Amino acid sequence: MILIISAASIFLYFSIFFIVGTIINNNSIVDIGWGIGFVLIAWVILFIDTKIILTQWLITMMVTLWGLRLFYHILKRNLGKPEDFRYQNFRKAWGKYVTVRAFFQVYMLQGLLMFIIALPYILIADVDNNINYYLFVFGIVVWIIGFLFEIIGDHQLKCFIKDSSNKGKLLMTGLWKYTRHPNYFGEAMMWWGLFLIAIASNVSWLAILSPITITCLLLFVSGIPILEKSMKKKPGYKEYMEKTSVFIPWFSKK
Repeated sequence: MILIISAASIFLYFSIFFIVGTIINNNSIVDIGWGIGFVLIAWVILFIDTKIILTQWLITMMVTLWGLRLFYHILKRNLGKPEDFRYQNFRKAWGKYVTVRAFFQVYMLQGLLMFIIALPYILIADVDNNINYYLFVFGIVVWIIGFLFEIIGDHQLKCFIKDSSNKGKLLMTGLWKYTRHPNYFGEAMMWWGLFLIAIASNVSWLAILSPITITCLLLFVSGIPILEKSMKKKPGYKEYMEKTSVFIPWFSKK
C-alpha cells in the first residue's frame, strides 16, 4: 500500500511541475522540484504510517535537511534565468513532440528515479522497530560525512568564484584537492548512509537500488560526465584531471 501511495504521490507531484513547466515554457523547473520532492514523499509516508519507528523519524529529518538545502541551492541558481541549455537542446531535438516527450523523458523519468532512490524510507514502513545499532550508527556516520562533503565543497566553490582574483583559475584546494567532485561524492555518500540506516532496521535489500542508482547517475549520466565535458575546455583542467581523483577522495598524484 505504501508503495502505491508513494508512486501516486510522485506521479501527481511531477505532473503539476509538468503543467507549470509547459505553461511558462521552461522545463528547468523540474530541477528545482527534485530535492523538495524527496522531502514531500518522506513526510507523506510519515503521516500515513500507523507504526512510526525511530529509523523512519531519523531518515525523514535527514532527507528534509538535505532536500530543503538542495531546493534552496538550485532555486537561487535558476530563479529568473532562462531554460537550462540541456532542456533547450531537448526542445530543439524533439520539435513538435516536445510536450509529450518532456512529460515522459523529463518529468516522469525523474519521477521514476525519485521512486527508486527513495526506496530506503518507502520500504521502512513495512518493518518493525528491531534495530541493529552498530549498523545504524555506522550509517549515520556515513551520511554525516557525505553531508559535510557536499556543503563544504559547495561553500568552497562559492567562495572561490566570488573572489574576482580567481577569474580564469581552477579551484584545486580544500576538498577539491582530493576529488574533482566533492559535492557529488558527498551526495552519493548520503544515500549510502540512508541505505545502511534502513538496512539496520531490517528493510528489504531491494533498498540497495537507491544508492546504486544515484551513484551511477552521478558517475556516468547526469553528473560528472556533463560537467567534465565542459570543464575540459578550461586551461589547466587536463593536468588537474591527471593528478586528482575524479570521485572518491584520495591524495594528489605528484
